Amino acid sequence: MLRRILLPLTGIVLALGLWWLGSQLLLARTPVAAAFAPWPSLQALAHLLVGADIWHHTLLSLQRVGVGLLLAFVLGVPLGVLTGLSRGFAQASTPVFQFLRMISPLSWMPIAVMVLGVGDAPVYFLLAFAAVWPILLSTAAGVAQLDANWLLLARSLSATRRETVLHVILPGITAQILTGVRLSIGIIWIVLVPAEMLGVSAGLGYFILDTRDRLAYSELMAAILLIGALGYLLDHLARWLHARWLHA
Repeated sequence: MLRRILLPLTGIVLALGLWWLGSQLLLARTPVAAAFAPWPSLQALAHLLVGADIWHHTLLSLQRVGVGLLLAFVLGVPLGVLTGLSRGFAQASTPVFQFLRMISPLSWMPIAVMVLGVGDAPVYFLLAFAAVWPILLSTAAGVAQLDANWLLLARSLSATRRETVLHVILPGITAQILTGVRLSIGIIWIVLVPAEMLGVSAGLGYFILDTRDRLAYSELMAAILLIGALGYLLDHLARWLHARWLHA
C-alpha cells in the first residue's frame, strides 16, 4: 500500500524538479520563462480555481466534449454493428473508413467553418469526427468476436434482426463499446483545445489564447495544468466504468 503511494509521489516530485530545471535553463536567454516556472504557475492555478471565470470555460468545454462524444457514439455504434454483421458492407466501407480515420480532425477546421459557420457547430463536428473511429472499430471488432452460437440461438427462436441486435449483439459487445468510448475520450480531449481556438468566445482553448494575448503566462501554464488534470480525471472515470462493467 505504501509503495503504491510513494512511487506516484516520487514521479510527481521528479517531474516538478525537471520542470523547474527546464525553466531555470531557459531563464538566461528567455526572461519570460520565469512565468512558466512551477511556483508562479501553481500560484496562478490556485488563484484561477477560486474564481468563477475558469469554471465557466471548463463547463463549456465539458459540454462540448459530451455532445461530441454523444454524436460519435450515435454514429459509431450502428456503423460498427453493421460493419461487423455485413461482410459486403465491411468490404465496401473499410477502405473509406481507414482513409478518413487517418486524416487529422484539425485539417477539417477551415472546411468546418465554411460549411457550419463560427460557434459551437464546427467544434462539435471536429470532436465527433475525432471520436467516432475508436467507437466504430471497437464495436465492429466486438461483433466479429461474438460467439456465433448466440446468433444461431436467436435465429432458432425466430428473433427478428432488431431483436437480435438489441438483446443479443449489443449486450454481448458492451465491453468493446466501452473500450472504444474510453479511447475516444482521450482523443476528443486532445482535439478539444485547438478546436476551441476556432471562433468561439469561451472554453479552455479560448482561455489559452486569451492568456497569451494578455501576456498572462503564469495563467496560461496554470490552464495547461488544469487541462491535464481534467483529462486525467476523465480517463480515470472511463477506466473505472470499464472495470466496473467487466466485474459486474
